[in-house]
Amino acid sequence: MTWLREWILGPQASTLSPNTDNLFMFITAIDVFFFLLIAFLAVGFAKRYRRRSPDELTPHITHNQVLEIAWSVGPLILLIGIFFWGFHGYVTAQVAPANAIEIQVAGKKWQWQFEYPDGLRTLNELSVPLNRPVRLVMTGEDVIHSFFVPGFRIKKDVLPNRYTEAWFQATRPGTYQIFCAEYCGKGHSDMLAKINVLDDQAYQKWLVEGDESLKTMPLKELGALIHENRGCATWHSLDGTRGQGPSWKGIWGTTEKFVDGSSAVVDENYVRESILEPQKHVVQGYEGIMPTYQGLLRPRELLGVIEFIKTLK
Repeated sequence: MTWLREWILGPQASTLSPNTDNLFMFITAIDVFFFLLIAFLAVGFAKRYRRRSPDELTPHITHNQVLEIAWSVGPLILLIGIFFWGFHGYVTAQVAPANAIEIQVAGKKWQWQFEYPDGLRTLNELSVPLNRPVRLVMTGEDVIHSFFVPGFRIKKDVLPNRYTEAWFQATRPGTYQIFCAEYCGKGHSDMLAKINVLDDQAYQKWLVEGDESLKTMPLKELGALIHENRGCATWHSLDGTRGQGPSWKGIWGTTEKFVDGSSAVVDENYVRESILEPQKHVVQGYEGIMPTYQGLLRPRELLGVIEFIKTLK
């Protein structure tokens, strides 16, 4: 039955998945069973006790004490069992193991930021080791978000001005999608991130060196990837349309005017400053709401963004 569960609910990629899926499938099976039973009995009784002639009288039917007790006590026992099964799963999902790796998560319009115990920070990409518990301590920086990973069967609200937590232990290597499951504004559907599950050796190497593919990727392609995956698409379009920030199309070499009356030419230094210190100079006609990417982009990734903008004529 594992194939059926995964066909319906997706891959079971964490230690929490089997219990959640088993309970879901059990409740579904109970629902299907009673639906078919009631439909069968309704049709059968309608046929068995239908009035066959105008003179036929409806028989006098009294209660059946054994039957009434059975249909009251039976479902009660079933529901009590489901309650304790679900409560056990809930408690297990709330209490992380003592040896869990703790990662700080910040949700903000419209991106996910992760900070590791050694101070390393990433944006919209979380890498974790295989078969080791990971505890997420989460907070929101603006409105309510919700951290949802279908493959791990975890979902937790991320609230401003307080902390919530969730944990998981990945059991399959691969890449899994993170969604925001709470509507949080215009860019809600773009608030996506991914979890990379690595074996222990690959994880330790990643902590030191980062993703190998990013080090060899041409700068222009790297910049395009960052625009797509690091939340830039939420702020800056590539086709000239107005967004939360100026479009990147044709912006290279132009002069931008700021709300304080000053101006600057869009060159390497301007792009770098806009990414790392976005509130220092706010372009006229826009609000200063872009978050800083300080510590979130490596030097080569900054160069990739610059080279990508240069190509957008």
